[in-house]
Amino acid sequence: MKVSKKIINLETESAFAILAKANKLISEGKNIINLGIGQPDFSTPINIQEAAIKAIRDGHHGYTPSNGVLALREAVSEQIYVDYNIQINPDQILITPGGKPTIFYSSLILGGENNEIIYPDPGFPIYRSMINFSGAKGVPLKLSEKDNFEINIQELEKLITNKTSLIIINNPNNPTGAFMNEFKIKKLVKMLEKYPEVFVLSDEIYSKIIFEDEKMPSLLSYEILKERLIVLEGWSKTFCMTGWRLGWSVWPKKLYEHANKLCVNDHSCPNSIAQYAGIEALKGPKEEVEKIKKEFQKRKEFIYFELNKLNNMTCFKPGGAFYAFPNVSKSGLNGQRFSDIALEEKGVALVPGKSFGETAENFIRLSYANSMENLEEAIYRLSFI
Repeated sequence: MKVSKKIINLETESAFAILAKANKLISEGKNIINLGIGQPDFSTPINIQEAAIKAIRDGHHGYTPSNGVLALREAVSEQIYVDYNIQINPDQILITPGGKPTIFYSSLILGGENNEIIYPDPGFPIYRSMINFSGAKGVPLKLSEKDNFEINIQELEKLITNKTSLIIINNPNNPTGAFMNEFKIKKLVKMLEKYPEVFVLSDEIYSKIIFEDEKMPSLLSYEILKERLIVLEGWSKTFCMTGWRLGWSVWPKKLYEHANKLCVNDHSCPNSIAQYAGIEALKGPKEEVEKIKKEFQKRKEFIYFELNKLNNMTCFKPGGAFYAFPNVSKSGLNGQRFSDIALEEKGVALVPGKSFGETAENFIRLSYANSMENLEEAIYRLSFI
């Protein structure tokens, strides 16, 4: 059997492999605390669940437009205006089954041989996988612990060449929890102004999970980028809807139809029921979302202080998302070995840093999307490695 090299070379997400391994150990009767998977531990708010049930009863069972129902795209447009005071035409908004299609489509459209795509390292592993699949050359932008894993703008500029077609930005960052505030984003945009032929994919999926009363500096706010900016967002993290598979993205007019054709070829349309639930998420009450954010804030403070009390790691303070990214080199182990011992001997599932890039060998990703009780127990167990 001949299988395409592109398929053979596809990467995966270690978090899902670790989840499967953790679940297998749980099925064998082991007590496992899973801090590996990147999804909220809260249920989808009840009003959103009820909207989905109503959609089923109202008969929304068929295909929708490939780019999503107009009512949902309009709701996204209205939410963007509320958040950033920016008017976005619903005809530039694409509804997708989660956020990954936007990474896939932007890589396919702007990738290909002779093109280069810059991506964060450490970063979400699907960036690199999709870049390689597209045939483009992936150029890692190394994020350093000394910079709190924020983008070093000077280092980024050094990587831009006449072959650079796309730069991927992720703020707040997965896996590190790093957050670039408005002051730093303005500096980034100022540099990007010098390269008008280069497109930008801004992954803002954690935009609503930001701490210290900071506000999200979306790249949508910068008029200078609008003709070459793709923004990835969605419902998964903010509204605890990871399994609903619902995302949205904003596309420049000149790329929109290319992306929409990929939707038709790939999945026909997003899930109809999920789309009506998505409308309620945006238009309905947000009290539950605010409660969840406050809980993440509390957990973040706890994790940051408690991890830094341990003798086997150090950790910088996350500014967003729900991850800590401690350096475990004080343990005498690299991230992979530390994670293996944590799961197999201590019953704590973590993700080794190297899963997110070559620069993160001595790190682990720890998700604090878990109860305070489990976080306390997990830190106690990790103290013995």
